[in-house]
Amino acid sequence: MIELPETYVLSEQINQTLIDKTIQNVWADTHPHKFAWYSGDPAAYNSMLSGMKINGTGIGVSCGTIVEILCEDMLLSISNPIKYHEPGEKLPKTHQLLVQFTDDSHISSSVQMWGSMLCIPISERPADNNIPSPLTDDFDENYFDNLINSVKPAITVKALLATEQRIPGLGNGVLHDILFNAGMHPKRKIMTLSDADKEKLFKSVKYTLKEMKELGGRDTEKDLFNNKGGYNTILSKNTLAYPCRNCGSGLIRQAFLGGNIYFCPSCQPLN
Repeated sequence: MIELPETYVLSEQINQTLIDKTIQNVWADTHPHKFAWYSGDPAAYNSMLSGMKINGTGIGVSCGTIVEILCEDMLLSISNPIKYHEPGEKLPKTHQLLVQFTDDSHISSSVQMWGSMLCIPISERPADNNIPSPLTDDFDENYFDNLINSVKPAITVKALLATEQRIPGLGNGVLHDILFNAGMHPKRKIMTLSDADKEKLFKSVKYTLKEMKELGGRDTEKDLFNNKGGYNTILSKNTLAYPCRNCGSGLIRQAFLGGNIYFCPSCQPLN
């Protein structure tokens, strides 16, 4: 599943690349994946979408952040990486969704861990869950304070930010740099945060995600044209072998809450 910065990057690139292209053929579930989800019968996607023109994109935040591709009166919602293929370009051998346009260009989407590719009439689009994106002004300090107050004080900052879809699109991938910039250990309990800590965490959420988006996504992910993002991650699989950029300490990776966490034990003390 893609996370918030890459969702915005993909949406912008699709708007620049696919507007007014007409869909010719669609192949869905050609290569079945245990954790790929579709709406209705994926074999019907071709008849539902062929002949439709791409009108634009949106950002959906129900059930996680997704790219919504508007196809006249139909909506194609994708929560996986999306790749664009020029006419004549070699196509991927396996995919969970492949869309061919009348100019023989294509887009493809492949599930990494799990993800959805939903095709529905726009009139049946689920209502937004009214959770603001951290990249909007509605996600302000008051909203963040209320979010903190709504959870049990014994949970960790990782649980607050990256579980239960409290902030759709903020997942384990973007979490680590947010916490590094805030100087907080992923296992730190909410009850230990001072008002100053909460303000620092709020600002880090806003600033870090904004920077990731503006630099074209993270260097651990790829965009519509299969290029790595321009944001150099501070804590990720790419940096684990190197010392902390701030203090020179060795970085640590641990399993926690269903995924790995990365942190600097010196810059992000637990207490």
